[in-house]
Amino acid sequence: MKNTSLCYIEKDGRYLMLHRTKKAGDENHDKWIGIGGKFEAGESPEDCMLREVREETGLSLDSWRFRGIVTFVSDEWGTEYMHLFTAHSFTGTLLDCDEGELEWVEKDRIPSLPIWEGDKIFLRLLDERADFFSLKLCYQGDKLVRAVLDGREELI
Repeated sequence: MKNTSLCYIEKDGRYLMLHRTKKAGDENHDKWIGIGGKFEAGESPEDCMLREVREETGLSLDSWRFRGIVTFVSDEWGTEYMHLFTAHSFTGTLLDCDEGELEWVEKDRIPSLPIWEGDKIFLRLLDERADFFSLKLCYQGDKLVRAVLDGREELI
């Protein structure tokens, strides 16, 4: 199992998105995702998220919120625990990312981009809920086959 972080940085009704196009063997190749990556030894979820944001974007976050845990179960990629954050305050200047192209995308346009089906669920939850949530997403290949919210509510 792997631990990852993912942050959606918001500005003026838009999220900073990464179109993953440059990294070989990337399970997210050609998808649009937030900013994040895998934990390094000794990191907390916050440590990982702050490092990944700095490395991938050049931005330093001033404030953020830990919003949820997303458990991905995949017949191809194994199990992943993703620690989900949002942020609204930052400093710095965007730099070129070696994993893809960074773009500020209107939040309502994101579902029409090539994203994982489960991402549509947790992006909706980020907009609709202020509380912390747990979401389990089960995939067979690229197909989302099960989504369970807070261990009890089947969403599909």
